Amino acid sequence: MKKLIAGIALFGTFALASAQTITFDKTTFDYGTIKPSSDGTRFFTVTNTGDKPLVIANVKPSCGCTTPEFSTDPIMPGKSAKIKVGYNTTLNGAFNKMIEVYSNDPANSRSVIYIKGNVDANAPEVTTTAAAKVETAVDAKVAKKAAKAAKKVAAAK
Repeated sequence: MKKLIAGIALFGTFALASAQTITFDKTTFDYGTIKPSSDGTRFFTVTNTGDKPLVIANVKPSCGCTTPEFSTDPIMPGKSAKIKVGYNTTLNGAFNKMIEVYSNDPANSRSVIYIKGNVDANAPEVTTTAAAKVETAVDAKVAKKAAKAAKKVAAAK
């Protein structure tokens, strides 16, 4: 009987270890202080660090001022996808919004990401090209690290 229970526990451990796993490059995106009507679009990078395809089933914002866009195409192991989040920057004042991400990750089927910032008419001008270049370089590094981690996990099995 003890061997049977130990075998079931061991099988359950392997079943959970071989699954899709959702990982984010960051869970909070801070816009900082921005001008009204400035670009409110930001991207979260989602990486599948598991060994089975990951599917994002739904992305729900906490209110109508936040608009997410995502693909329901499977994210293969070691690969990444983007969740595009838009915030209505015509609304003045501080904001802190929650966005729920639902996926087929058995251990984390509901993940929460956040956007925050402050819309202020007195905010300094920001050059979006410089910010976009920095974000693209950071995304490339994150994706490369996630791919290496997925390869290590796959090689360990």
